[in-house]
Amino acid sequence: MTIQDVYNKIDQAAPFSLAMEFDNPGLLVGDPSEEVNGALVALDVTDEVISEAVSRGANLIVTHHPVIYSPLKRVTSDLLVWKLVRENLSVISAHTNLDIARGGVNDILAEKLALSGVETLPPDHMVRVGTVERGMTPPEFAYYVKRMLELPAVRYCDGGQAVERVAVCGGSGGSCLEEVIASGAQAFVTGDVKHSVMLEAVHRGITLIDAGHYGTEHHVLGYLSGLVRDALGGDAVAIARSDADPATVI
Repeated sequence: MTIQDVYNKIDQAAPFSLAMEFDNPGLLVGDPSEEVNGALVALDVTDEVISEAVSRGANLIVTHHPVIYSPLKRVTSDLLVWKLVRENLSVISAHTNLDIARGGVNDILAEKLALSGVETLPPDHMVRVGTVERGMTPPEFAYYVKRMLELPAVRYCDGGQAVERVAVCGGSGGSCLEEVIASGAQAFVTGDVKHSVMLEAVHRGITLIDAGHYGTEHHVLGYLSGLVRDALGGDAVAIARSDADPATVI
């Protein structure tokens, strides 16, 4: 099976055409006609992920975050792209298309929080909204998110009302606060929340949980590795052991 076969399988499940205009998903490094010897799945391409791929004999890395996001003006030895080319490693990245697609990042986040009656919010079809099994106070809900997502800590602001209807957006969803408020949700779970967004949430009566960028997205790796495994029809696929949150909580 070739790199193009893996690309096609991901495209069937999370069409690259769904990606937002600013995004840069797809085959970002490599030759689509090359045979796949093995694949490593990770949230990001890092030095550690590259080393692990080489040690495993894999020649394809599949990530959520694009390894090339902004236009490159140079390719020198300090860049990850240079290291990928040197090691003959190809990279496919599925980013906002995987956030938006059914079964992707945000559906998995809603599932991890055991939300029922899940709906997709317009206009970007990124945010999911559903209902928790029982009403909780904001502190109870914050602890619930921490436990369900298996996190060492979360940040939250107390919206001052019981939480039943919950919105989720993996990664960095603070810009979606207005859509969340319009949906009637009492709580919003996302990551990378700015101070100003926390203040606005308190003012508007929304409990906002910052569960981290990594914490709200890395659960998609099981799904993504399954797509790659289906494409290759074998077991030469692994989630990177070196994939980790770059931030440490002390």
